Amino acid sequence: MQFKEHFKGGKAEKIHEMHKNKKVVFTIFFILLTVFIGVMIVNEMKRGKYIGQDVQNTISFSATGKVFAKPDLVLTTFSVITEEKTVAQALTENSESMNNVIEFMKSQGIEDKDLKTTVFSIYPRYEWHKSELSYYPQGERVLVGYEVRQSLEVKIRDMEKIGILIEGATNAGANEVGSLQFTFDNEDELKAQAREQAIDKAKQKAEELATQLGVRLGRITDFQENLILPIFYEMKAVSEMGGGAAPQIETGQNLISSSVIITYEIY
Repeated sequence: MQFKEHFKGGKAEKIHEMHKNKKVVFTIFFILLTVFIGVMIVNEMKRGKYIGQDVQNTISFSATGKVFAKPDLVLTTFSVITEEKTVAQALTENSESMNNVIEFMKSQGIEDKDLKTTVFSIYPRYEWHKSELSYYPQGERVLVGYEVRQSLEVKIRDMEKIGILIEGATNAGANEVGSLQFTFDNEDELKAQAREQAIDKAKQKAEELATQLGVRLGRITDFQENLILPIFYEMKAVSEMGGGAAPQIETGQNLISSSVIITYEIY
């Protein structure tokens, strides 16, 4: 009897201890949950304080800077196009003419770095010949020869020599001249000048209008630029060009324009 009572008493103590441990665990869990909910509420309150502050009071100002400059670099292409019955004939004649063009360019002070072969190609030439034996209404496709084409891109830095170089190249054997482009060797510097001019104008406009509107300018929140570069026009002359007088080429001036938009915070 004493053993049973001791056993029952021990079991009751264990059950009581288990209930006690559960209460402790539940209490700790409840405390952690309360802390977590409290932190969430505080964070939401903090977040609520800043609602709408991403929507800033801003104002934008635009201006354009323009720089006019006379081109100091011309890009053009001289081509030699040769048609003969065999590849060997076409290649020999074409190479002789192009070599003459290159030699003339160097004799006029054009450096190796300003000469670049951009095209070299050999194509078969076909014609349609009528034949009673052909199954095709248009006739029979017959190989009649080959075309060899070489193109040389030249950078001309002496503006006074443009016409002379065109005349000399065609006399040397070039039978196509194209893509005459007037540009700048220092284009990045001119872009920077146009951009700086546009920014200065936009800032000056911002200060004047801010005074008139009775607001104070804060930090710059956005900047946009639209850079407009010169449009190049192509001049192309084709075949039988040798023997003519040197053309007079007028370079004129090119416009580089930069339009900017600056956005400020206002108070």
